[in-house]
Amino acid sequence: MACNVVAIGGGHGLSATLRAVRRYADDICGVVTVGDDGGSTGRLRRAGWDVVPGDLRKSLVALAPPESLLAAGLEHRFEAGEVAGHTAGNLLLGAMMRECGGDLIAVLDALGEALGTVGRVLPAAVNPVTLLGETSEGWVRGQVEVASTTNLVRLGFEPADPMVPGDAVDAIVAADQVILGPGSLYTSVLAAAAVPGIRRAVARSTAQVVYVANLAAQEPESEGYDVSDHVAALAVHGLTPDAVLYDPDRLAGVDGVSTAVGEQLTEANPWVHDAERLAEALAGLAGVPLWSEREQAAND
Repeated sequence: MACNVVAIGGGHGLSATLRAVRRYADDICGVVTVGDDGGSTGRLRRAGWDVVPGDLRKSLVALAPPESLLAAGLEHRFEAGEVAGHTAGNLLLGAMMRECGGDLIAVLDALGEALGTVGRVLPAAVNPVTLLGETSEGWVRGQVEVASTTNLVRLGFEPADPMVPGDAVDAIVAADQVILGPGSLYTSVLAAAAVPGIRRAVARSTAQVVYVANLAAQEPESEGYDVSDHVAALAVHGLTPDAVLYDPDRLAGVDGVSTAVGEQLTEANPWVHDAERLAEALAGLAGVPLWSEREQAAND
């Protein structure tokens, strides 16, 4: 049984999911937020580079061969001079964008081919977006500000309904499983999944939608949140997962969440989702074996 998987989000959380998904999926697509404006990415945006490379780079590396020297090089972060704080991959993505006339999807496909990725990485919007966070006192603007704000009500975008890649929509609609998270609830997960065109595609899809909860509440943007609060925030944005995967040893509070599935998702590091454990849980929800189990069965 083939299993086509689309993982939606950003940052280290999406990278963890992609590293897990490659252990069981036949076809993989990562749909990545383009709302970041902090760190190296923020510096590039402020310098006039029309690219949001950080989360895209992380996702490409997650789907590259583990021993890839090119992937390691893309993750290299410079420590001195004018490029201090930038990663080589961010600068390369920006340079490629300028060389090809700004076709981000062509750049991602070319770099994915060079890396030998096992899946495809696509942006959640064709062009960079600005995140907007609504609170009881008004709106805050920008990913850095949203991430620094408590008591968020909902997330918005500027432009309000950005153009979404047709290939991302097609992948979501055709998927067998769509995974949201883990990661920063507002500035990674919803920053991609709540983009109107992405949200509409998820609603159209017959895929099993799984939300992977964080291992802890993240201060300040989801300070005090338990699992049920995460699910409620998804609902505010029109997202209703079929299953909510969480680690009961790390983040509790599933009252009223009938779709909650508790699994141990960590190993040596209690703050990081273990790829093998996450893969086993996600593959179990999809009803498919891991690639290692398929290979063992083929050899028996």
